[in-house]
Amino acid sequence: MQRAVVLIFQGEFIEAFYMYPAIYSLIVLFICIGINIFFKFKHSSKIIGGLAILTVATIIISYIIKLIN
Repeated sequence: MQRAVVLIFQGEFIEAFYMYPAIYSLIVLFICIGINIFFKFKHSSKIIGGLAILTVATIIISYIIKLIN
């Protein structure tokens, strides 16, 4: 994950995705959590829960794919 973050800072977005596919959903999840800390918005728990499920599913699926290959 750290290498994927470094790749994002270097502007290599596709390579970052190949390195760690869940990086973008994690970034969106952390942004939503950060915004929710300062500004409470309606349905935030559903949005954050959905993003968390998406992130975990992406991590598990990419792990299984890497095991198969």
